[in-house]
Amino acid sequence: MYVSIKKFSLLILLNSLVFLMMMIGIQNSNNKTKINFVFFKTINLPISFIIGSSFIIGSLTGSIFLGNDLNAKKDLKGN
Repeated sequence: MYVSIKKFSLLILLNSLVFLMMMIGIQNSNNKTKINFVFFKTINLPISFIIGSSFIIGSLTGSIFLGNDLNAKKDLKGN
């Protein structure tokens, strides 16, 4: 349990640093676009924010799913 909390906190810390660096980097971005969802459109957002936030969300989601998969394999082995 302690190891998973340690890995999760490291994951949150690293992705937060990436998010902070992304926010600093896109301050002067002029290329903006809207995201079209099924029922609505968003405000104009910088393209670098859209790509960066997608990367961070994918990193968090993938790490959580991978962690759950590894825990399930350990439970099957009996460790």
